[in-house]
Amino acid sequence: MRTLNLGHSPDADDLFMYYAIAFGWVSNPEISFQSCALDIETLNIKALKGELDISAISFGIYPLVAQEQCLLRTGVSFGEGYGPKLIKLKGKNLKKNFKVALSGAHTTNAMLFKIAYPQARIVYKNFLEIENAVLSGEVDAGVLIHESILTFDERLEVEREIWDIWRELNKQDLPLPLGGMCIRRSLPLSVAILCEEMLTKAVKVALENKPLLSKMLEERNLIRVDSKKLETYLNLYANEDSISLSSKQLEAINALFKIGFDYKIYAQILEVQDCLIPTEYKEFRNS
Repeated sequence: MRTLNLGHSPDADDLFMYYAIAFGWVSNPEISFQSCALDIETLNIKALKGELDISAISFGIYPLVAQEQCLLRTGVSFGEGYGPKLIKLKGKNLKKNFKVALSGAHTTNAMLFKIAYPQARIVYKNFLEIENAVLSGEVDAGVLIHESILTFDERLEVEREIWDIWRELNKQDLPLPLGGMCIRRSLPLSVAILCEEMLTKAVKVALENKPLLSKMLEERNLIRVDSKKLETYLNLYANEDSISLSSKQLEAINALFKIGFDYKIYAQILEVQDCLIPTEYKEFRNS
């Protein structure tokens, strides 16, 4: 049996989509996974260094790791009219060079934020620390992600939705690409295909057994929110659209890559279809 290290965040959507494997509901005699739960920016950095076999990443960083990593079609999170939020104290006016806390330099929301606010002074913090940094006055504003977008202190208000920045930049009715998964190109192709199949099945099984899996995650204190917020959050980021990339989602990723190229974040434009595992290899090998 080949054991692969797999990075995912400790956030509710990643845990939900992966834990059908951790609980043994999805398995294969040829592959096992050693999970590594880290915040998304740490995972992004590990992807840059090639330290994990498979990992959750921000779509915004993928062009920087494309030579060493393929994108998986499963385990994806998109925003549809929602997403990270730029928050500030109520009534506060932000100057052009306002100080802002972001959750990481390589996240998709950071990429879009920097394009929209090129003069902002950025500091990076763990996303769990951002709300308090704004409340204390350490920073003028902060971008909330993950479960933090659901509820925050009543002294705060939303200055702008990252979703709105996305819509203004891509000028199309496309979902906002936030997070996906990548796998090392150096792995045998047959192994990569099997991993994608297992992870896809894990998301399907999770969704088919949503109440039970959610309860098990809560009972083990793996989730930071209560059951009501968990349901809301999973509806946003771990849903039927997370199983496998759709044509519209692929179009959205291409739009993100083009925006990054246009603003000189990436050296070249990628075509997302060229970044996926060529699953036709399995059919060819078995024919």
